This record gives sequence, C-alpha cells and structure tokens, in this order.
Amino acid sequence: MKVLLTIALLITSWPMQVAGQRQKQLDVSADFAKRSPPPVSAEARRELEAKLSEARIRYEAQPKNPDAVIWFGRRLAYLGRFTEAIEAYSSGIKQFPRDARLYRHRGHRYITLRKFDLAIADLQKAVTLIKGLPAEVEPDGQPNARNIPTGTLQFNIWYHLGLAQYLTGRNEDALKSYRECLKVSGNPDSIVATTHWLYMTLRRLKRESEARQALEPVQPKMDVIENDGYYKLVLMYKGLADAEALLAETLKQPSSPGSLSILYGLANWHHYNGRIEKSVELLQQIVSSDQWTSFGYIAAETDLKRAQISLLLECRGMCSATHFDCLLTYQSKAAAASLSITQMVRT
Repeated sequence: MKVLLTIALLITSWPMQVAGQRQKQLDVSADFAKRSPPPVSAEARRELEAKLSEARIRYEAQPKNPDAVIWFGRRLAYLGRFTEAIEAYSSGIKQFPRDARLYRHRGHRYITLRKFDLAIADLQKAVTLIKGLPAEVEPDGQPNARNIPTGTLQFNIWYHLGLAQYLTGRNEDALKSYRECLKVSGNPDSIVATTHWLYMTLRRLKRESEARQALEPVQPKMDVIENDGYYKLVLMYKGLADAEALLAETLKQPSSPGSLSILYGLANWHHYNGRIEKSVELLQQIVSSDQWTSFGYIAAETDLKRAQISLLLECRGMCSATHFDCLLTYQSKAAAASLSITQMVRT
C-alpha cells in the first residue's frame, strides 16, 4: 500500500505539461531565495552575526578590495542570506572581472538556490581564469577541528563544477570535472570527497570497472580531518565497511550536511544494487529534513524530481486514457511485479 501511495504522489505532484520537454535544468518549484536557512543555535547565530558585522565594516571601508567583497559575501551566505551574497559577488565581478574567486563563490551560491545553469557558467569561467596559476589555499570561513584548511581555489572550482553538472544530469561533463578535481586534490580530505562523487558519476554512467578503479587511492587509516562521511562511504564502496552498520550509525546522528551526505551515498548504493525502493525511501528521508542547503539534500531533491519526470513521461507514452487510468496502470504493474517505485535518473 505504501508503494502504491508513493507512486500516486510521484505522478500526481508533477504537472502534466512537462511531457515532451527536455529536462536540462530541473524546476524544483520552491522559491529557495525566500526559504528560511537551516536552524543554528542562538550562540552560533550571535557569532555569525558578529562576524558579518565585521565583514560589512571592512567591505564598506574598502569597497575596492576583492578580499573584502568575498568575505562579505561569505558571511552573508553563512547566515542564509544567499541572494544578498550573490549580489555582493556580482558587484565584485563588475570591479574585478578576472578574479576567479568571485565566480567560484557565486557559483556555489547559485547551486544553493538551484540555479544550476548559472552556477555552471560561473564555474566554467573560473576554470578559464585559473589556468596556469599555482595552487591557492582557500581559507575556511567555518574552520574544522584542527583549523587546517583542506581545500584550494582550484579544488573548489572543479569540485563545485562537477557537482552542478552531476545535479543536471550532465554526467560525462561531471566525470571530466571530477577527474580534473582529483588532479588538484592534494590531501586525504579532498581525495575522499572527490573520489566519492567520481565513483557515483561513473556508476551512473554504468562504467563499473572504472568506478572500482577510481576507489584505489582511498585506503584504510588515512588522516581525514573533516570529510569522514565521504571516507566511510568510499570504504563501504570498496567492501571495507558494512552498509547497514553505516546506516544505523548515521540515523542516530542529528540531521546535518554530513549525515545527509552519507544517506545520499547509501541511497545511490542501494540503487546501483537494484534496491530501488530502499533508495527512494532514503531520498525521501533526506528531503524531509531541514538541511536544504546541503549537497546531499540538493542531490536527493533533484533525483526525486527527475524520477517524477521519468515516471510521468513513461506513463504518458503508454497511456492514451485519463491521468487516473494511467495511475491505475502503474499501480497494477507495481503490485503484479514488485516494480520499483521509480526509474531513477535517466540520462
């Protein structure tokens, strides 16, 4: 009964007129620019507000300093003021059109607001601007436990470009970006993060042998500082960690970007192994959380939307009767053959 209800929701929640349209960029419906940011503690908010005030003072005193522009934008974004952050970066780009950092950060926040094509354009521009430049360590706005930055400008540009391409189903492009990202992944944290997304991209492309090979750089006892969730997932992909134990451990944690990243990896892993209903169950659990700015949430959301579109397009292709008759056909198929409740991410 739960399966049939899910099918009904997937079909009836998506407008009929999408049939025949090319789904290059998914319309996820909600106006994310107006959505409240994920909750933080009162103490954390006070600290974020204080740092924003400091960044604003510096920005207003040094409007022609690109560092001041970037930090003002970053501090706005940490408080969920993403539209204002994008406006700050855009203002900076007018003054410093060859500063790759501004395109990198604006591209990231376009991803947050589900403006994926704009993100790709910005990040591709950033790629052209970093050609031939030495690696530049990117300071953390929210430092890890050791206060050691783990990313470079080059890494973050390729990483976010690969993500935006993955989210829009441009898997071949995402593959190229993640391979470039791996070339500039100079520490265990960046290696495990890139390997995770590279592996998932290769699995979506049904290149299983290459996906297994992609896991080789990740080994037990790596000194991972902050991307332990990705590390656990990659070890699971290699058969060195148990999926059920990882799921149980993750479900005990409060909802956070880290826990949702693990759940998203597990959802994909179940999908690859033919357990589609379990995969969709995990995706739906992810999007029921309040962590809508996290990459795991955004990826789950786009997967579910693409599933709705795929299901509807197939439904319309096989039915010439009413919407309700079409739904009944899918209910019958699911009941008779234990059909998976969605056909995930056709690309």
